[in-house]
Amino acid sequence: MNTPIHVNLIATNEHERDNLAKVMAHVIELAKVPTVEAIAVMPDACPAGQAPGTIPVGAVAKTGNAIHPGMHSADVCCSMALTNYGKVDPAAVLNAASASTHFGAGGRWPDRQLPVPTAIIRLMASNTFLRDLIPDARAHFATQGDGNHFLYVGKLESTGDTVVVTHHGSRKPGAMLYKLGLEAANAFVKSLGVIVPAHNAWLDFNTAAGREYWDALQIIRQWTRASHFAIHDQIGEKIGVLDYNDRFWNEHNFVFRRDGSFYHAKGATPSFAGFAGDDFGKTLIPMNCAEPILIAEHADAPNGLGFAPHGAGRNFSRKQHLSTLSGMDASQIILDEVGDLDIRAFNGVPDLSELPSAYKSAAAVQEQIASFGLAKIVDRVLPHGSIMAGEQPWRSKRKK
Repeated sequence: MNTPIHVNLIATNEHERDNLAKVMAHVIELAKVPTVEAIAVMPDACPAGQAPGTIPVGAVAKTGNAIHPGMHSADVCCSMALTNYGKVDPAAVLNAASASTHFGAGGRWPDRQLPVPTAIIRLMASNTFLRDLIPDARAHFATQGDGNHFLYVGKLESTGDTVVVTHHGSRKPGAMLYKLGLEAANAFVKSLGVIVPAHNAWLDFNTAAGREYWDALQIIRQWTRASHFAIHDQIGEKIGVLDYNDRFWNEHNFVFRRDGSFYHAKGATPSFAGFAGDDFGKTLIPMNCAEPILIAEHADAPNGLGFAPHGAGRNFSRKQHLSTLSGMDASQIILDEVGDLDIRAFNGVPDLSELPSAYKSAAAVQEQIASFGLAKIVDRVLPHGSIMAGEQPWRSKRKK
C-alpha cells in the first residue's frame, strides 16, 4: 500500500490512544480502495461506524475522477454559518433565535414553512437525483435537525459585535440524495466488476451519472446555504436589524474539487483559497457549547490536504459518555459544565451527550491546529448561549 496517510493527531492519554487506534484501523482499510490517492486525519478524528474502511469523522480522502457518496455521509453539506448583527443585546438575539429556528427529526409544520428560493427549486426540478425531493426540500428548509447541530449566540472577541452561528446540514433532501447516490455508485462499481465495501462505492465523474451527482451536490449546497441564512434573516427581522455587518459560511461534510482531483471531507473544514465560489477567506471551527467558536483563515497545509478540523470531536460514543454520568443529578451536571451560559433545549429536555465533557479538550485541539499548521485563528466568538434539539424521544424510550 503506497497511499500517503497524513496523521495530524497527537494522542496524549489512554482514551485518545484507543480512539486513534480505531481511527487508523479504518484509515488503513480505506487506503486500499483503488480510487483513494491520499488521506489526512484531523485532530478531531473519531470512528464513524463499525464497517471496516468507513471514513472517520475528521478525515479527508483525495481521489481522482471518483466521487464517493459514502465519504461525505448522509448529512450532506453539514456546515457552519455566521451573521454579524452589530452592537445588539445577545439575550434579545437568543430569544429571537428560539422563536425563529426549528429542531427535531421532521420538517416544519406547513403554516411555519419558509419559502425556498425559486431558483433552487428550478434547479432541483432539472436534476434526476433531486426532482422528486422538492416536497422534502420545502418542509425541511430552515430546520436544524438533532444530534450535534446547534444555534449559538455570542460576541466577537475583536469588536464585541453580537453574532449568530448555526450548524446543520441539508436535512432530509440531503439524506435522500446520499441514499440515491450510494445506490447509483454501487450499480456503477458492480458494472466494472470491482469488489469494494458498499459504503466505499463510487461514481466516475466522466460518466453522465457522475456529473449529474456532482451537479446535485452543488444544488443541495445552495439549498443548505439558503437554509442557514433564512433562519438568520428571521432573527434579524425580529430584532429589527435588516442590514448585517458580515456574513459567511463553510461546509465540512462535502466533496470539493481542486486541480482535477476530488477531496472528500467528512467532518473536515476546507482551509484553502477558492474552495468554493463563495469562499470569503474565513471559516468557522466550533469546540463545544461552553467554548468560543474559532474564526480561521486558510493555511492550506499539505499535511492536511488543505483542510482543518471541523471541531473538537469525541473520544467516546454518546452511549459511552452517558454511562459515565449515570446516577448523577442532571441539573447539577449542566451547572458544573456550562455555568451561567444560557443553554437551551428546543424540546425542553437537555441532551447530556452534547455537554462539553462529551468532547475532546478544546485547548488540546487548538494546540494541534497550531502545531500542524492546519489553520490560522484570527478571531473568536465568545459564548452567550445556544440552542440544541435536546434529548431525543427515541433515546428516552430506550432508557425507560
